[in-house]
Amino acid sequence: MDILKIVLEVLLVLTSVFLILLILMHKGKGGGLSDMFGGGVSTSIGNAGNAQSNLDKITVGFALIWFVAVVLLGLIQKVA
Repeated sequence: MDILKIVLEVLLVLTSVFLILLILMHKGKGGGLSDMFGGGVSTSIGNAGNAQSNLDKITVGFALIWFVAVVLLGLIQKVA
């Protein structure tokens, strides 16, 4: 049970860091950090909508993994 708890804690930390980075890369009303990394230039290419859509899907995937890790850690704490 301790190994599972350690694995879930590491997974939680990694997904938290990736979620922060992914959310900061999203284009908001003002452009956000995505403009800093060339997002403003790629909007004129015409394929930027596809990149934003893929970024949305990746963010949702990491959010689901994060949520499952939090729930499983809570259940392990409740049992122990």
